[in-house]
Amino acid sequence: MTFFEKISNAIPRFLLYAIVALVQVALVVVMVVDRARILREGAEVTLQTRPIDPRDFLRGDYVVLNYDISSVAAGELKDRPASGRGTVVYVKLAPKGDGFHQAVSVHGEPVAIAPGEALIQGRVARGTECGATRRAFCDRLQINYGLERYFVPEGEGREIESARNQGKVSIVAAVTSGGRAAIKRLLLDGKPVYYEPTF
Repeated sequence: MTFFEKISNAIPRFLLYAIVALVQVALVVVMVVDRARILREGAEVTLQTRPIDPRDFLRGDYVVLNYDISSVAAGELKDRPASGRGTVVYVKLAPKGDGFHQAVSVHGEPVAIAPGEALIQGRVARGTECGATRRAFCDRLQINYGLERYFVPEGEGREIESARNQGKVSIVAAVTSGGRAAIKRLLLDGKPVYYEPTF
């Protein structure tokens, strides 16, 4: 008799189901609390979105977002060994005169930042297949930050996509000191249209 069979014989079934349900609820609560912490405590950065290929349609009830900081020069990482797609990098952001943040540099590990700057963590989607071994950083990196989708009320996505492709959509993201980020507000022509609750 296996360990799990012994446990299932010793504990009533309803109790096992209750334990499993509690574990699942606890996991959801942890995720919600973690996101709320990012939104409450993270430094705010404003990012401009970019138009997306018109063939990339609205998927379900969320809008696909791409940013000026999604494609960055590899800088000091160029030709260094990379562990392939999904490699974690840190992009230093600094405010520009127009109120948006721009990518200043990209690093393999967290680096010090000056007041007003932020360090955002991302994963390389493209740009790690260069060099003789095809396992080094290329000169340009396509990076995902976990900010590429924004869920919207049903039926409102087309209008936002159209505005996004006209350069009228931007976001305010909260970025923690460790580089984790979450969308805090969606702006249309600089005015907030959607807010994320911080609980």
